[in-house]
Amino acid sequence: MTETAPARKIAFATFVRRALDDARAMRAWTGTEVSRRTGVSRQTINRWVRGDWASDPEAERVVAFCEGLGLNPAAAFAALGWDRTAAPRGTANTPPMDPDVEALLRRLVDPAVSDAEKFHIRETIRYLAYRPTLPLDVRNGGEQAG
Repeated sequence: MTETAPARKIAFATFVRRALDDARAMRAWTGTEVSRRTGVSRQTINRWVRGDWASDPEAERVVAFCEGLGLNPAAAFAALGWDRTAAPRGTANTPPMDPDVEALLRRLVDPAVSDAEKFHIRETIRYLAYRPTLPLDVRNGGEQAG
């Protein structure tokens, strides 16, 4: 970390605190509900609020936290002092995105789409993302070679 690490920690902690306060005030969400909807553990969120981290938070978790609360991740990145003009790490060989996924992402950022519909889209995506994977023999209709 650099000599600006304490300032970055304070800025990010302030961002997270405001996001939590807004979620409580506007949506009546508890810390547990925020954790459930963002996929970021309460322990991690609490460490962020305290500025108790030795290395930068994982970008994926920051994005999940922001998206779960309907926030723009760029604000969190700015608080962390991340240079967003540089190419993100690990994106050189990113496969093309499925058109259906792109359509869902567009709906999630479209201001004309209601919050209720965005909520249902996110809940469906979370269900699909975290459901158990079926064993290969079940996926193939139970057919066995031979």
